[in-house]
Amino acid sequence: MGFLHTAFRPLHGGCPQRSDPVAPPDRRRRSLQRDHQERRRARKLSADPPAGRLLPDRSAVQLRRSDHTSGGVATAIAFCGCATRRMVTTFAIMASDAAFDDRAVLDTDVRRGPRRRLALRIPLLSPVLDKLAGDRHAIIDRVVTAPAPLQPIDLTDDARVAEVLELAVRVGEVVLASGTSVIDTTAQVRFIAETYGLSQCHIDVTYDAIRIWADRGPLLPPASTMRVVHHRALDFTRLAAADRLTRRIRRELPPPEEARATLDAIVAAAHPYPRWAATLAWSLLAAAIAALLGGDLIVAAVSFVATAAIDRTNRVLNRYGLPFFFQHMVGGAIAATPAIVLSTLAEPLGIKVDATLIIAAGITVLLSGLQLFGAVQDAITGAPITASARMLEVMIMTGGIIAGIACALRVGEITGATVPAINMNPGRDSTDLVLKVVAGAVAAFMFALACYAERRALAAAAFGGAAGTICYLLVQDAGFGPVVSSGVAATMIGLAGGLLARRALTPPLVVAVAGITPLLPGLKVYRGLYALLNDQLILGANQLLAAFGVGCALAAGVTLGEWFDRTVRRPRILRTDGTTRRPIFSRRSGTV
Repeated sequence: MGFLHTAFRPLHGGCPQRSDPVAPPDRRRRSLQRDHQERRRARKLSADPPAGRLLPDRSAVQLRRSDHTSGGVATAIAFCGCATRRMVTTFAIMASDAAFDDRAVLDTDVRRGPRRRLALRIPLLSPVLDKLAGDRHAIIDRVVTAPAPLQPIDLTDDARVAEVLELAVRVGEVVLASGTSVIDTTAQVRFIAETYGLSQCHIDVTYDAIRIWADRGPLLPPASTMRVVHHRALDFTRLAAADRLTRRIRRELPPPEEARATLDAIVAAAHPYPRWAATLAWSLLAAAIAALLGGDLIVAAVSFVATAAIDRTNRVLNRYGLPFFFQHMVGGAIAATPAIVLSTLAEPLGIKVDATLIIAAGITVLLSGLQLFGAVQDAITGAPITASARMLEVMIMTGGIIAGIACALRVGEITGATVPAINMNPGRDSTDLVLKVVAGAVAAFMFALACYAERRALAAAAFGGAAGTICYLLVQDAGFGPVVSSGVAATMIGLAGGLLARRALTPPLVVAVAGITPLLPGLKVYRGLYALLNDQLILGANQLLAAFGVGCALAAGVTLGEWFDRTVRRPRILRTDGTTRRPIFSRRSGTV
């Protein structure tokens, strides 16, 4: 009569016997353990399913629970056909309660879904930012975990896996060569691999190489590939095209061979502007920097000519394979020579010019092509090896610029020419605010054009340069030093750049790097060099360290501004559609 004890256990607390055919303790214990494990597995998959896997079918799991419970009811009724109505009613209540509890637990686990961080909302600022940013998000702005692919590749097909890995590292090569940080490059590579079903990947990104290993399970050997970055160039059109390819992979999941063909076309495509347009942009950048520093029309014109000579000369030297250190050294000498000539001829001609601004403009143009922003961003975001390599490159190239200027100044002193003197204790100058803001916007616009940015990104770059310039001048006029002023201005550039980049559908790196270009410490570098050449070692070292501090503050401020922008405008990325997690698409723009 063990069954009767089991049936009436809720009534009198009896214990089932070992011979109970319906619910023996060991079997029920194992059943409860299996139920608990399945609930934990369902909860884990609903919170964060790995790429290539789907959420468990809720109806199927519930059916297993219901079948198990209903089977127990049928067995009980068949075994005890002469049971009283009370016993049948009790069993029905027990079965329905158990089935209801199982369904409730499973529904709670599955419907809970992924936990999202709430967006930071600021009462007055957030509505304005919503209007500026809209709902158009670039992938490189915030790369997220890839959704579960609807048609993942066959992991047992070595050729298919190798094709996906090659596609991922080649996209990483494009973005890394364009100055993207290590953390963003790693996220790009991981996203593409996971989108095609390679969820277990180990990625190693260094200064000039990308390595990826894909774990395909315990029964298959891991697949790996490596890509070396041979050439580095600020090509913002190619960077934006790679960003659009990543968004297309997320939206359409094209076959790997089709995505590879698109990437081949991106890499092989010519620049959108002719080479003379880039030279003109570099020259206008120098003229705008000279005007921003307070130079007149003569200084701006000489800076224009000197920068054009630097660009064309370095282009020829690069064709012959001269190392970049010596190219920067030649560029520094070319930047200083017109200033020395103009300073020497100024008194006989009866004109009054500040020739030091010509050298400062040339230094700023040469510094703008270096990867100071990427070096500091890598150091902040946890990539010390690549940060050290990039910082060493920046210091070496800056040393080449200083060496070239020093050689030109020494030659001028030997020949009896007048070396441009400089005021070592400059004051704060907030005059001609409108002119300086316009000059900052033109400088950022021309830098983006010289780096082959797309047309829709040029306006965003100009706005970022204007916002950074006006913020720098106002903070400096409030009594803060150049380092603090540069950091605050760069934070504003990073924030505005992220918002404007979403509107222009271009990576925020374009707006950020172009926006901080007018604030680069070219004049401080020349002050430090001039002091060192005149045996003022302490003052010279102080100026050079101040220039280094300004550069780091610019890069750190942009990084902080981008983080703040991502926190304020954190979008909801995934939705639950039946048993599959899918990305949310914007109906207006077609982007994720």
